[in-house]
Amino acid sequence: MPQLPSTMSVIDVKAPGGPEQLVLATRPVPRPGAGEVLVRVAAAGVNRPDVLQRRGAYPPPPGASDVLGLEVAGEIVALGDGVAGPAIGDRVTALLAGGGYAEYAVAAAPLCLAIPGGLSVVEAAAIPETFFTVWTNLFERGGCKAGDTVLVHGGTSGIGTVAIQLATAFGARVLATAGSGSKARACERLGAARGIDYRTEDFVAVVAQETQNRGADLILDMVAGPYVARNLAAAAVEARIVVIGLQGGERAEVDFGQVMRKRVTLTGSTLRPRTVAQKAVIAEGLRRQVWPLLAAGKVRPIVHATFPLAEAAAAHRLMESSAHVGKIVLTA
Repeated sequence: MPQLPSTMSVIDVKAPGGPEQLVLATRPVPRPGAGEVLVRVAAAGVNRPDVLQRRGAYPPPPGASDVLGLEVAGEIVALGDGVAGPAIGDRVTALLAGGGYAEYAVAAAPLCLAIPGGLSVVEAAAIPETFFTVWTNLFERGGCKAGDTVLVHGGTSGIGTVAIQLATAFGARVLATAGSGSKARACERLGAARGIDYRTEDFVAVVAQETQNRGADLILDMVAGPYVARNLAAAAVEARIVVIGLQGGERAEVDFGQVMRKRVTLTGSTLRPRTVAQKAVIAEGLRRQVWPLLAAGKVRPIVHATFPLAEAAAAHRLMESSAHVGKIVLTA
């Protein structure tokens, strides 16, 4: 094992609250346990769950680091017992349960994937959280397939930009909502057949127009709340609606008559609390089905801005402004 420093810089949350609570601090360098590796972090992705955790609304699962950060890219510098496959010196991108806003992070070996050829380490850090989320929800749970009409809410978010590209790459026709006309056009540049400015357009009406009143076959929703009823109205017969976020609230009134008449599947999931074994299945699907698309340049993570690790508060302010298109990344 190469000589490692005893301490490292991390971003701590002084107390639940706003971005000003994020401060640079020093902690011991973690040591990988059985089945884990230690990654020298070159870049770390910033995600909405990080904001929720900073506010005190999304605690890490038992055993996970309390340091923010669900994805990193960098170099493996140490191996825990029983690790087979990843090796010291490998350049990887990794999905974490926490700990990414740091100079070193521990990752489960099965959740480390080689950085696809042609991608920078910054782009690689923007992959895991969104690609794992989109793959398991849009494809494994939602059954996205060629010929589907897919409605993606939040089309210019990190998840949205990936969902548009992947659904299109697999032969679906994508409609995507976004918070302005310029963002709706950004969705179209990513491959959406129609971007919908939800502030000035009714997405239910646009979906009806774009599908000759048939509706969307698959809806990826990160809003919930008031969108639940509207999603049902926009859904086709046999549609699948997959909820992955609660930005509009976690409660809604559901017209089950509509669910029954349209034979709609209404489902949802979270990623972070799943076991390593469950996430490893998603990782294998990505390795087989999506990594070739990344290596060929047919799909790319969209990086809107980067910030040094010490400026994590500024990164969070940008995230909360919703002015970005794609991902925000911290760099070492």
